[in-house]
Amino acid sequence: QVQLVESGGGLVQAGGSLRLSCAASGRAGGNLVMGWFRQAPGKEREFVAAISWDGGSTVYADSVKGRFTMSRDNAKKTVTLQMNSLKPEDTAVYYCAADTSSRRWTSRTTSSNYNTWGQGTQVTVSS
Repeated sequence: QVQLVESGGGLVQAGGSLRLSCAASGRAGGNLVMGWFRQAPGKEREFVAAISWDGGSTVYADSVKGRFTMSRDNAKKTVTLQMNSLKPEDTAVYYCAADTSSRRWTSRTTSSNYNTWGQGTQVTVSS
């Protein structure tokens, strides 16, 4: 069974940066398709970024493209989300997600295609 634990959230001023990490535990914790989603108060959970099992492919939401970068270290079973030029509208709880059932690189912007989730980490960007 895979468990995901996020870290790195916090409070930052607009224009600043934060780096989120997600550590996977369990025998199958590495080499999984991974994603980041976020949910702001009163809004639905939305896709942020995803990375293929080998790190060779990434996809980003238009709202974060050019500002956020997702990467992974399979040896350490971790993925990171480097967030630069943060805006107040980036304020949300950020969730790490994994798909333990398939490595296919399709429809990775859809939350229902992930079956394992972390507990979330709060990111607050002040104006």
